[in-house]
Amino acid sequence: MHHPLEESGKSTRNIDPCILVIFGATGDLTGRKLGPALYNLGRDGMLPPNFACVGFARREKSHEQFRTELKSDISTYSRIKPIDEKVWDNFQEQFFYHQSEFDDDKGYESLSFFLKQLDARFATRGNRVFYLSVQPKFFPIIIEKLKQHGLIYDAHQVTDRWSRVIIEKPFGHDFQSAEKLQTEISKNLDESQIYRIDHYLGKETVQNLLVFRFANSIFESLWNYKHIDHIQITVAEDIGIGTRGHFFEEEGLLRDIVQNHMMQLLSLVAMEPPVNLSATAIRDEKVKVLQSIRLLKADDFEKSVVRGQYGPGFINGEKVIGYRQEKDVAPASNIETYTALRLYVDNWRWAGVPFYLRGGKRLPKRGTEIAITFKDAPGVLFQQLGQKNQANVLAMRIQPDEGISMKINCKVPGPSSPIQPVKMDFRYGSYFGQTPPEAYERLIWDCIMGDSTLFARSDEVAQSWKILTPILDYWNQHKEKTFPNYASGSWGPKCADEMMEKDGRAWRIL
Repeated sequence: MHHPLEESGKSTRNIDPCILVIFGATGDLTGRKLGPALYNLGRDGMLPPNFACVGFARREKSHEQFRTELKSDISTYSRIKPIDEKVWDNFQEQFFYHQSEFDDDKGYESLSFFLKQLDARFATRGNRVFYLSVQPKFFPIIIEKLKQHGLIYDAHQVTDRWSRVIIEKPFGHDFQSAEKLQTEISKNLDESQIYRIDHYLGKETVQNLLVFRFANSIFESLWNYKHIDHIQITVAEDIGIGTRGHFFEEEGLLRDIVQNHMMQLLSLVAMEPPVNLSATAIRDEKVKVLQSIRLLKADDFEKSVVRGQYGPGFINGEKVIGYRQEKDVAPASNIETYTALRLYVDNWRWAGVPFYLRGGKRLPKRGTEIAITFKDAPGVLFQQLGQKNQANVLAMRIQPDEGISMKINCKVPGPSSPIQPVKMDFRYGSYFGQTPPEAYERLIWDCIMGDSTLFARSDEVAQSWKILTPILDYWNQHKEKTFPNYASGSWGPKCADEMMEKDGRAWRIL
């Protein structure tokens, strides 16, 4: 697996030996995503030959217990089943458990000693990846302790070994807190050592966006305000918030999905061609897009922003409860579970083209897609009784069923020749005959390789917060009296449809 955006012949990079330390290793993310990702990387021969992994968490647990639990999770959640016993027997020998509180100096002292023993045993040369799968409030203290105990090296002074830190979202709670967190972390880490993970960027279709745009002249020449009417980005989920009540009450959908995933997708769709395929060049262009987004003014918070919260309803014919009845949710909660936005990118390429973003929980189905709607052909030919033909749409499905489809108009066979839209459809799974790797496999591998292309840089995060924090502030000051304002199993609140109707457009049906 070499970098998807790299020219051929450049993929001869060696993969350094290293130890991966997962903080919060008894949590949900390790079981569902990180364990299976590491197993699949190991199975495919993608991990360094000299590799070990240490789970760091607060619960008492033996190495054996940790391995048994990991095996059970991998059997359940891995994309490739069943587990290969031969692979597992060798693989489990590289997994260990270390128990400590996140702020306990003794725990870090013993971790340092233990990692040196593993270095000697596995010849890992002191290279480290620290994966912080913990609540954001623990980021600064863990990083501070790692630095204090010599587990993070000074990137400029130490050249014979490296240390990198992967940070899970959310990075900050708003613009001010993200800036504060960045300042605290920067005391102990260089930006080149920080890998802010957004698992959307690990998905094949997202990586393919740049190849699709910049390796196909047919699309790049149309990719501007002259030919594109508008762009819709949808992240729909049919699930509710499940056991994440505490988390969601603090975050809400704008922070959970829009600030990171959706803004990343927007910047990749709208960016200019980078000068080369280095991480710096690609991320520079993404930041320029975010800097070009028109900041919302007072009256935009009502006209261009919609919030919603799901009430009781039906999903796949089954009755489900509303958000306010979920576990750990306040009975009069004002947290949004749906958001729709209209944004404009004020630059030469996108002048006047609206970008519509919507994300929500408890919608009729799960799906993430980017849909580019092209402008109508001049209405001179093939118009029937004042009816307009449907617009051409290019849709990129990011999940599930990753692929790209194009809607074009076609003549129906026969003498009356009505015109009907048809779909050209490409699906990853059926074309390449294999399930694309999980996003976490790609991102863990990239971090071990020291490739930060698919991770968010600090100025990207700050700029994204700068656009969205005023909305959060406005919502804080103006409580929503109509919640819940959409039934579970519907496509969101009516006012989101009305926002589109006023522009003479409509949301796509997924």
